[in-house]
Amino acid sequence: MPSTSLSPELRDKILAILARHNNMTIATLRPDGYPQATTVAYANDGLAIYFGCGAQSQKAQNIARDARVSAAIDIDHTNWNEIEGVSLGGTAARVTDPAELDRVAKLFRAKFPQMGAFGEEDDSFDMTLYRVTPNVISVLDYTKGFGHTDLVTLDAAA
Repeated sequence: MPSTSLSPELRDKILAILARHNNMTIATLRPDGYPQATTVAYANDGLAIYFGCGAQSQKAQNIARDARVSAAIDIDHTNWNEIEGVSLGGTAARVTDPAELDRVAKLFRAKFPQMGAFGEEDDSFDMTLYRVTPNVISVLDYTKGFGHTDLVTLDAAA
């Protein structure tokens, strides 16, 4: 499937899908080369997608060794003609900048008000935040026809 450029309409479609969902399945690479897929909650700032996990988790160890990740964001549909979702390949980077950490915490609290002050009073859980920067995004939109997908390759400026 040929790749297309990221038009304003396609960018808006991706952002709308990201806004409608709360969880994504993210795949990292285990030491033996097998992919490890897990579900995580996420928040996004534009096309930058953030998630957290335990600092000592297998997922964190996988990313420390190989930053390449894949992710899928969608929900179950009873009507296949209404399927919409996003799958992507990109890189994950640990967020360490205090200003970015603060901004991401605000994004999560806005998206997940139920989390309140999660983690502020109990520091026994050592969580690490990651930013996923997509390099390629596949946008599923079966409302345009069964199996319709737009493949977008992003440059660093997207």
